[in-house]
Amino acid sequence: MALLEGEHLTKTFGGVVAVDDVSFAVERGEAVGLIGPNGAGKTTLFRTITGVHPPTEGRVFFDGEAITGLAPHEVCHRGLARTHQIVRPFESLSLVENVAVGAQFGGGEVDDARERAAEMLEFVGLADRRYADPDRLSVGQLKRLEIARVLATDPELVLFDEVAGGLDPEETDAIVALIGDIKARGTTVFLIDHVMRALMSVSERVLVLNNGQLIAEGTPTEIRNDPAVIEAYLGERAGEDLSGAVTRAGEDSQVP
Repeated sequence: MALLEGEHLTKTFGGVVAVDDVSFAVERGEAVGLIGPNGAGKTTLFRTITGVHPPTEGRVFFDGEAITGLAPHEVCHRGLARTHQIVRPFESLSLVENVAVGAQFGGGEVDDARERAAEMLEFVGLADRRYADPDRLSVGQLKRLEIARVLATDPELVLFDEVAGGLDPEETDAIVALIGDIKARGTTVFLIDHVMRALMSVSERVLVLNNGQLIAEGTPTEIRNDPAVIEAYLGERAGEDLSGAVTRAGEDSQVP
C-alpha cells in the first residue's frame, strides 16, 4: 500500500481547470519529483493534497486513510507536512521559537518543544543561530529554517515546494545533501523544483504535469528521453539541459 495516493484529482477555479483528473502514488521511503512548466498545476496539486484547496473531484489517501476535505492542520497532524516556496517565519520569534511552534503543532508527542526545536536546528545546520532573529538569515538559511519547522512536526512525508529556488549552486548542493539526509532518516519525499539538477539528484521517480494533466512518469533518465515531455515542457534546448542535469546528478550527487 502506497503511503500517499491521489485518485482522479481535479481542481477547478471557476472555468479554469488547474488539476485535471490526476492519479498518482508515492511509496513509503521513496523520493518523487514533480516537474512541469509554470502554470502546469504543480503547486495547486500540493495544496489539494494538503487540504488548502479541497478537490473539485477525486480523493486523497494517506497511509491508507482518506484525508480528502481535511483542514491543513488536520493533515499535518496525520504526518503529512509541506514547505513553502516563499518562507514566512514569525519575525518576532527567534529561530528556536519558530521551530518550537512546529513541534507543538505537529501530530507527534513532544515532551519539550524547545528541545526538539534545538535538535532540528542542529540537523539542518543552524544550531549556532538558534537565538537569532529570522531577518538576519540569508535566503539559504531561511530555507533551512523552513525545513526545520516542518521536520519538528514529526512528518512521515514532506512535500518540498521549490526548496532550491533562489539559491546559488553551493547552497543548492547543500540543500540537496540535506534532503538526502532527511530521506535517509526514513522520511518520504515529494518535491517540486525548477532547479533540475537538484530535483533529478534527489528523485528516484519523476512525475510530469502539463496543463493540469499528468503526461509522463518514470525515472529521471526515462523522463529526459520522453518525447511528450520534451515537446510539451522541455523543448529541444531544455531537453539538452535536462540531459546534462541527469548526467551530473549521476556523477556528482551526494544523495545515496
